[in-house]
Amino acid sequence: MDNSPTAHMNDPTTRRISHWIDGKIVDGQSAREGTVWNPAIGSVQAHVALANEAEVDQAVAAARECFPSWRATSLSRRSELLFRLRELIDANRRTIADLLTSEHGKTTPDAIGEVSRGLENIEFACGAPHLLKGGFTEQASRGVDVYQIRQPLGVVAGITPFNFPAMVPMWMFANALACGNTFVLKPSERDPSVSLLLAELIQRAGFPDGAFNVVQGDRLAVDRILEHPDVKAISFVGSTPVARSIYQKGTSFGKRVQALGGAKNHMLVLADADISMAADAAVSAAYGSSGERCMAISVVMAVGSVADSLIDAIRERAAKIKIGPGDAEGSEMGPLITPEHRDRVTAHVADAVREGASLVLDGRLDPVSEEPGFFLGCTLIDRVTPGMRCYDEEIFGPVLCVVRVDSYDEALRLIHANPYGNGVAIFTRDGGVARQFQFDVEVGMVGINVPIPVPVAYYSFGGWKASLFGDLHMYGPDGIQFYTRSKLVTSRWPDPGPGQVDLGFPQVR
Repeated sequence: MDNSPTAHMNDPTTRRISHWIDGKIVDGQSAREGTVWNPAIGSVQAHVALANEAEVDQAVAAARECFPSWRATSLSRRSELLFRLRELIDANRRTIADLLTSEHGKTTPDAIGEVSRGLENIEFACGAPHLLKGGFTEQASRGVDVYQIRQPLGVVAGITPFNFPAMVPMWMFANALACGNTFVLKPSERDPSVSLLLAELIQRAGFPDGAFNVVQGDRLAVDRILEHPDVKAISFVGSTPVARSIYQKGTSFGKRVQALGGAKNHMLVLADADISMAADAAVSAAYGSSGERCMAISVVMAVGSVADSLIDAIRERAAKIKIGPGDAEGSEMGPLITPEHRDRVTAHVADAVREGASLVLDGRLDPVSEEPGFFLGCTLIDRVTPGMRCYDEEIFGPVLCVVRVDSYDEALRLIHANPYGNGVAIFTRDGGVARQFQFDVEVGMVGINVPIPVPVAYYSFGGWKASLFGDLHMYGPDGIQFYTRSKLVTSRWPDPGPGQVDLGFPQVR
């Protein structure tokens, strides 16, 4: 039986996706498994092993055994291997993208874009010799030097979501490995194959066995990672309730935790905005990847009289989006990942109507919704107000809500009242107002005439408020800081002259 991540689906009742531990595929022993759908055709394409505690322990043990030698590997060698990995991922980006499309459902161009954004993080980590430079102070006191070095933590883990099964792991493991840590990945069980292909490429690049391990699993595996005494730090991306739980439980076990939660990203459109530009941005940011992005725009806040013309422009564009299988020619939006997820999204639409909002476009009535896959058409909801479920909760689907406001100040109050603080955008021609907005708004990532302000890899990604738990953001400089700890060394070499005993508190002289 071919268990490789690139194997074609022959018999979905027998193809089983398993773990990668200590440099090889390890068949799951727990007798528990999850379903991996092909969301474009609505059928099961594989089953994934769900790890038990012993299998998590096996992966952590492999990482722990590898750590001393990997930590001792020179920075130049680590950088060399990361450069090799970068080239291998680049050469295999279409294969990775095809796996993303098969299991997640996103379109081929969107999947290729995901791989490209992940590669940026590998490229950043290639600069490990520079990134891990410390500081040095000569003659801090007479004959005394002080210097700071950054050292790895040990075994670290990443728990990643279904919506970016290639990019988000690269956010984590690139910096973790560059810093000298060993890594255990627990990917989403909904689209697990990409994690195994990444493991193969990491091995081919020359990383030692045990440096990177994959355990497939569900909450049982997550809980064991959180409590395992040899796991020193955990990175997580997912919904806010789970992120809060991960952070609280992980820190209670004394671990370093960064947990990125959910979002309700607003896009403020002022009266002076270019309507065509704003409508293009709103449609792209709301419906790209079927809205299954933590940075998706889910709320447009239209100021004053701009609302009607903006809604007309959005409706015109959204109605033309071609929906279909991700690998079909010309498809612009694919299916949602599971039937349960599609049902949750449609429930939000039904609740919006019941609560008094106006449906401008109803994706439930789109002809593609009758196909066997888990499709839902573009949905546009007008006259949404705070307190409605579609406004208060993260929908994570192709649903865009429009909130009408009378002024910039009213919009800012609503944004600040929202518990999330992940991303926000403003569309305006007025540079002064835009400058004031980025100064005022209490949100971690801000776009000015940019709808999805995801930072490039040499900055760091993360929101505020209920969108982030922990002090450090993901990847970039914060990622280097997260995966290392600082050590200060104060040194003095013996003077050939006579010394003396001094019981006083050390002073700078």
